[in-house]
Amino acid sequence: MTAINDRRQMAYIAAQAADARVNVELEAEGMTLNIGPQHPATHGTLRIVLQLDGEQVVNADPIMGYMHRGYEKLAEVRTYPQVTTLINRIDWLGSFANEVPFILAAEQLMEIEAPPRAQWIRTILFELARIANVTLFLGDMGVQLGAVTPVFYAFRDREYILNQIEAATGGRFHPNFDRIGGIKDDLPAGWIADTKSALGEIRDFCDEMEDLLVGNEIFEARTRGIGVIPADVALSYGLSGANVRASGVDWDLRRDNPVGLVHDQVDWKVWTHPDGDSFARYWVRLQEVREACNIVDQLLDGIPSGPIMAKVPRIIKVPPGEAYVATENPLGEMGYYVISQGGLEPFRVKIRSASFSNMSITPWLLKGTYVPDVVTILASLYFILGDIDR
Repeated sequence: MTAINDRRQMAYIAAQAADARVNVELEAEGMTLNIGPQHPATHGTLRIVLQLDGEQVVNADPIMGYMHRGYEKLAEVRTYPQVTTLINRIDWLGSFANEVPFILAAEQLMEIEAPPRAQWIRTILFELARIANVTLFLGDMGVQLGAVTPVFYAFRDREYILNQIEAATGGRFHPNFDRIGGIKDDLPAGWIADTKSALGEIRDFCDEMEDLLVGNEIFEARTRGIGVIPADVALSYGLSGANVRASGVDWDLRRDNPVGLVHDQVDWKVWTHPDGDSFARYWVRLQEVREACNIVDQLLDGIPSGPIMAKVPRIIKVPPGEAYVATENPLGEMGYYVISQGGLEPFRVKIRSASFSNMSITPWLLKGTYVPDVVTILASLYFILGDIDR
């Protein structure tokens, strides 16, 4: 009996020694974890290769290009009016906003200015695109942390805004409504009253998100102090939009460099947060949706009468020259550098998309974090893959 016990004890010791050797090997070599390429969790196809030491990220390598659609080169074989159909789809959640800086660049080259009424309607639709875009983020952020209810509320209430965009433009997600010199059509009867009603629904939605998430102790524990970006680092990586304002940087192109839109005609506030963490990025976007509602409300009350199109040639030929115009899109700074040689199509188009620059910080930001926090941080940066790969 003693011999049997001795053999069992020796076998147990040998097994423990083998486990110890395996653990030492794993600890020494680390682990490579692929996040993606996948679609559902990231609004597109992204791959991030993580080098791990246990559960801690040692290195993060974002691999992009899975959704490359060649927008910049395609724009060179399209006439200027046709380009808006392409660029609608870069950030597909805020598509009308994509049209505006390109049209403004073409108008700058042609020395054309849209009539006041067209500028006001452009700005209204620009802010409605922001509301439709960021509303989905406010609900989807909860899903990344295990809270399913908020995203159902987001899909429900975003419909009120999409209904109004469709009623004005005829397009729900891809309006193709902006034109060189103005806009395609005037507002339909009853649209202003219906839009004011929709804004009330969005304000109620923001209150619900504040109750469900902002005051939730689990949400706060998973976001406060997670993924902190200091202001100087945010600026050095070219971050823009809510991502840089959540690091305390008081910068917004709508206020600081207004071009072609009428944000300077109404009263509104640029929201910032000093913490620079995942919670701050959520909180800033929540306030910006409320502020966008206030902007649209004021614009609806002050729309001037008059034409919606300037006098432009029937066939658009843009004079030789180059122009860069950037606007404060829902995801951040969206700019178009357009070079014309006097033809029907642009000679060159370079797109400065917000998500591409915002994602450039991920190797720095994810280093030293833990695996459960990676999804939280990525979600808080809020990117659209079409806006990265173009």
